[in-house]
Amino acid sequence: MTSLNCPSALLPEGWFHNVHLEIDYDGTIISVESAAAEFGAEQAAGPVVPGMPNLHSHSFQRALAGRTERAGSGSDDFWTWREVMYKFVDRVDPDALRAVTAWLYADMLKAGYTSVGEFHYLHHGPEGESYDDPAEMSHQIVAAAKAAGIGLTHLPVLYAYGGFGEEPPNPSQRRFVCDPDLLMRIVDSIAQSTADDTQFAIGIAPHSLRAVSDDMLDAAISTFSKSHAEAPIHIHVAEQLSEVEDCVLHTGLRPVAWALDNLEISERWCLIHATHLAGSEISRLANSGAVVGVCPTTEANLGDGVFPARSFLDAGGSFGIGSDSHITIDPAEELRLLEYAQRLLYRHRYMLTTDTQPSVGAALYTGALKGGTQALARPIGEIAVGKRADLVVLDEANIMLTEFEGDAILDAWVFASHANFVKDVMVGGQWVVQDGRHQDEEAITDAAREALSRTLT
Repeated sequence: MTSLNCPSALLPEGWFHNVHLEIDYDGTIISVESAAAEFGAEQAAGPVVPGMPNLHSHSFQRALAGRTERAGSGSDDFWTWREVMYKFVDRVDPDALRAVTAWLYADMLKAGYTSVGEFHYLHHGPEGESYDDPAEMSHQIVAAAKAAGIGLTHLPVLYAYGGFGEEPPNPSQRRFVCDPDLLMRIVDSIAQSTADDTQFAIGIAPHSLRAVSDDMLDAAISTFSKSHAEAPIHIHVAEQLSEVEDCVLHTGLRPVAWALDNLEISERWCLIHATHLAGSEISRLANSGAVVGVCPTTEANLGDGVFPARSFLDAGGSFGIGSDSHITIDPAEELRLLEYAQRLLYRHRYMLTTDTQPSVGAALYTGALKGGTQALARPIGEIAVGKRADLVVLDEANIMLTEFEGDAILDAWVFASHANFVKDVMVGGQWVVQDGRHQDEEAITDAAREALSRTLT
């Protein structure tokens, strides 16, 4: 049992002072009392907020961060970046995947992310051969999450084609190819191995409309739902304009419109990016109950475009954030860029507030908490009884927090965090970051450095 006093904490009803938490041995919050600091309890060293869910990750891509910023002879965009990524991925073996992923997840924790959705499509060996255990690479993701101490919703990816019209995959995609039968073998293996661990959940991720057929999509969702009726389903959609144009060419509809017409899009769905929406797609998607997973720093890095956040939120839509390719690992920066992009488009300030929440930082942070929690389908995202004790303690010694209270703390973190505001992080009742340092920082970093040296040379 853990007993924790918080000088202030963000509860579902708002900010409260002198909050006392009781956390059971399983890492679940069993008591929350305000104005009730208890003698002898552990003292949090600053304001306490729920940890942020990171709803979209391709962990191996962290190794490429900063290595794809040199211009070529022609125009560069997502598709040229993807070719660089494909060349790298051939060198990633199970040990390297585990080491790089653990390093990434430790950095996520230090930044204030306490759970992650891993959109995992690196299934096979370098020549496309199956490992003896078809879930080998997925098990490495789980092992990395355990090593780092982060909560995980694992999302094995269905991936069959190189483009619309059932275009055969190209050789660079051979490690990703996965049909519904293989997908369920991976799902069953991971679900069985993590069944008794409250830090883990399972979902599936059809890669995109261009990478699966209609029949394959129906078969995978139907089979998965028989044993996991409420588990999450994530999909990339409408990230690039060329994808939208190809979808219209082959189906007569834009990607989101096609999904809404042909799939039972509901609260269990998370549509990643959804950057290019038009007309009624915005209101229909908002009304579906699905979450949009926006990844502002990756979308900006790749030149994808700007998600119509203002219109989507006005229509009642839900969103969460992901670090995707991990060019940046910082929830404050994702939220800041989400807001700033709207300011630049509309040439106004305070774009993503609500009628009930005038604080931009608080509106962004709590909105991403809610959407991320829904998308990862785990009991997280709130400091409340029955929720996981996934807590972020902000550094009250940081001069940028001087004389800030309540929602102004989140304004400062999101918009003025020139240095990391995160001091301590608890996941499932266990401290995994203290004084800004991960509990196994040296070992995790050394293993990642060796893996990077081996795969990048």
